[in-house]
This record gives sequence, structure tokens and C-alpha cells, in this order.
Amino acid sequence: MKLPKEIKDKKELTRLAKSKKCSIKGCGEIAIRSLSENSWKNYIEKADLKFNTNSFHKIYLCKSHYHQSNKYRKSQEKIFQKKGFLDNSAAAKKGKW
Repeated sequence: MKLPKEIKDKKELTRLAKSKKCSIKGCGEIAIRSLSENSWKNYIEKADLKFNTNSFHKIYLCKSHYHQSNKYRKSQEKIFQKKGFLDNSAAAKKGKW
């Protein structure tokens, strides 16, 4: 169902019209990011942040909390980053394939 142009311009029926607050307990700043709870839950919990759950399965983060969780996420991705299949070439020369 398409919305009339007047309603689209006013953004009355969208969730983005309201300014969301940060989901971290004890923080009341305006959120700049909305992230999927399924993919970011582990990173936020490992960064020692406690968050409030909602029915949309979204986590809203302010700038400082997003920076903390993203910093932890990037450190974890560097650890598990794929190096490529040519890194095992030394093992292939020894006949361990």
C-alpha cells in the first residue's frame, strides 16, 4: 500500500519521526544508530554495557556507546579475520594436505 505524498512528507506514520533514546541502562542521550539485536547483542554485552530490550528487537545507541561497542567489534573481527588460502602453503609443501 502506497502512502499519499502529504503523509510521506510529514513522516507521521514512520518510527523514525520520533527521536529515540539510547537503550543502554542509565543513559538518556539521543540515539544516532539503531542496530539489530541479533547481530550486535554479543558485542554490546562483551563491551560491558547493559541494554534494555524492546519489542522491535532493535538496540538504539548514542554516539559514545556506539563507539565503545564498535571498537570491541572491530577488535574481534581482526582476531578472526581470514588470511587467505595461500597462508597454508607452507603446510602444503610439507605434505600435510
